[in-house]
Amino acid sequence: MAPAPLPAAVLWDLDGTLVDTEVLWREEEAALVAERGGTWTPEDGLALVGTALPAYARALQAAGVDLPADEIIARISARIIARQADAARWQPGARELVTALHGSGVPQALVTSSYRNLTEPVVRDAGGALTVVVPGDEVQRPKPDPEPYLLAATRLGVAIDDCVVVEDSRVGVAAGLAAGAHVLAVESAVQLPDDPRLSHAESLRAVRLEDLARIAAGEILELRGDRV
Repeated sequence: MAPAPLPAAVLWDLDGTLVDTEVLWREEEAALVAERGGTWTPEDGLALVGTALPAYARALQAAGVDLPADEIIARISARIIARQADAARWQPGARELVTALHGSGVPQALVTSSYRNLTEPVVRDAGGALTVVVPGDEVQRPKPDPEPYLLAATRLGVAIDDCVVVEDSRVGVAAGLAAGAHVLAVESAVQLPDDPRLSHAESLRAVRLEDLARIAAGEILELRGDRV
C-alpha cells in the first residue's frame, strides 16, 4: 500500500506548541500583578492559556493591574520579545519538524492569539518555512472561533479539511475542530479535551512526517516516546 500523502498544509499554534513561551507569560504576568499590588496564582495563569489578549488583559485588571488593556498587553509582550532576542524558545522537536515539512514542500502557517510582534522570533528562526501568519490582532473573531484557521487555509490556497492543525490548548483545539481541520493536540500543562476526533502527541519529538500524513488521511493517532 502506498503511503498517505502529506497534508495540504500544517497550521501551527505558537505559544506552548511551537515555542516554550507559556512559562514566560506566567512569569511576566505574575511580576506585573505583583508590581501593581495584586494577587496572582499559577492556576490563574493556566486558566488563560490560549485566550485572546483583550480578555487576558481584562483578567489581569481584575487581579489588580490598574493599567489600560493596551498597556498591559504592550508591557508583557515587550518583556517576552526581549527574552527571545537571541533566538526563539523552540519546543523540543518543533524546529526539526517545521524544517522537515518545509523541505518536503508542505506549506505552513502560524495561527495564534498572540499579536504579530510576538510572532517575529519564531518566524525569523524558521527560515522562510512559515509563509503565512494569522495573529490575534488581525482577526475579527479569535480562537475558539474557526476564523483564524479558515483564514490561514484561504491565504495558503488550500482546503481546510486537507490540513493538520497542531495545538496545545482547549481554546485552540476547539478552533481547529470547528474549522474542519484534522487536529493534533500536543500535551501541555492544560488538560486537553477527550474528543474522539483528536490525535494526541506526548511532545513534538514523537511526531514524524508520516504521522502527519496519516492524520491528514483521517487516522486518529496516539504518539508517544521520542521518534525523531
